[in-house]
Amino acid sequence: MKYSVSVFVGAASYGVLSTIVVLAYQSGFQLGEIVGTQLLTGVVLSWLSVFYIQRKKSAKSAGSRGNQADNSSYTNLTWRQRGLLMLAGAPTVITGLLYYQSLRYIPASLAIILLFQFTWIGVAIQAALTCRRPGKNMMLALLVILAGTLLAAGVLGEAAMPFNRWGILFGLLAAVSYSCFILFSGRAVPSAHPISRSAWMVTGGFILLAILFPPYFLFNGLLWGPLLLFGALLGFFGAFLPPLLFAIGVPHVGEGMAGILGAAELPVAVLMSSLVLHEPVGEVRWLGVVLILAGVALPELWKLRKRSSSSLVS
Repeated sequence: MKYSVSVFVGAASYGVLSTIVVLAYQSGFQLGEIVGTQLLTGVVLSWLSVFYIQRKKSAKSAGSRGNQADNSSYTNLTWRQRGLLMLAGAPTVITGLLYYQSLRYIPASLAIILLFQFTWIGVAIQAALTCRRPGKNMMLALLVILAGTLLAAGVLGEAAMPFNRWGILFGLLAAVSYSCFILFSGRAVPSAHPISRSAWMVTGGFILLAILFPPYFLFNGLLWGPLLLFGALLGFFGAFLPPLLFAIGVPHVGEGMAGILGAAELPVAVLMSSLVLHEPVGEVRWLGVVLILAGVALPELWKLRKRSSSSLVS
């Protein structure tokens, strides 16, 4: 149970980001400043975690040869491996930039729904790469997700939400970027320790962002004001806490259950936008959210059922 809670809390942490970003926009801050302080906080917290655990393991393994190999996942990465991990962190930055940009044009409760289209976009990309059609169960799940999207976006059943073409475009592009991250990031140095891996990926993301948006906030005094609070919250709940909790929980609950628990981001984001930002979220839209969650959960539940049946037969 505690590992399931760990994954659930990690996913829910992502759900609060959109509300914090909207509040930062309302305070007058720009996209580069918001994402820059978020990643800066993530870099600092991630490397502090790496150094703390490395020091703890070094002290524990002093005089013990058996634990020296365990430390290698922290210290013995080649520069090629580090470079691959930093490159793997680039899609997270692109996703964040596109997602946060969409929040300038459309409500947060709609932006998170568009982001969750990564579920079927990822299936489509994988089908194109493998030249294999999705199975009937997957197609049914995708239809449920699309039906839920129409309801949750306010297209059916309620007064239409304010649609902005740029907001819709940025939201869907964020979903495409996130799908690519999910499909390809796991292949980058899988042998590295999750915490060390996350630190290098966040570092790579910050370097890319510094190129796209030079971090003038480090020198013009903006950092030592409200921007630091927004950046600290975004860095903690976005770049630091979820990867740490996932690293703790996912190995114990399995990827299938982690996928189900990971969908907690959607209802949390919609709930936060309703309570904090006072965006209208009626019963029909909540029904759409429930359908999207069901569509996300169905494939994993079918896999778990199939595995349990196979184990009983064996």
